[in-house]
Amino acid sequence: DNLNKDEIPVWKKVTITKEEAASYSHIGLNKLEELLKIPNCSFVFYVGKKKLIKRKEFEDFIATNVEI
Repeated sequence: DNLNKDEIPVWKKVTITKEEAASYSHIGLNKLEELLKIPNCSFVFYVGKKKLIKRKEFEDFIATNVEI
């Protein structure tokens, strides 16, 4: 078994990186960065200057929008 036992699947994480979000959603990094810059973006979470994505809110955003 070559799976890292400490690795948490993306769908169980509270926050995910832009790269994980891009892979998970098939939305490009440039488009994600654009969305994260929108004032009051519901799914951005700052840790210092680092931007993470609140997974559940990101999923809700995708579920309630038909285009970006």
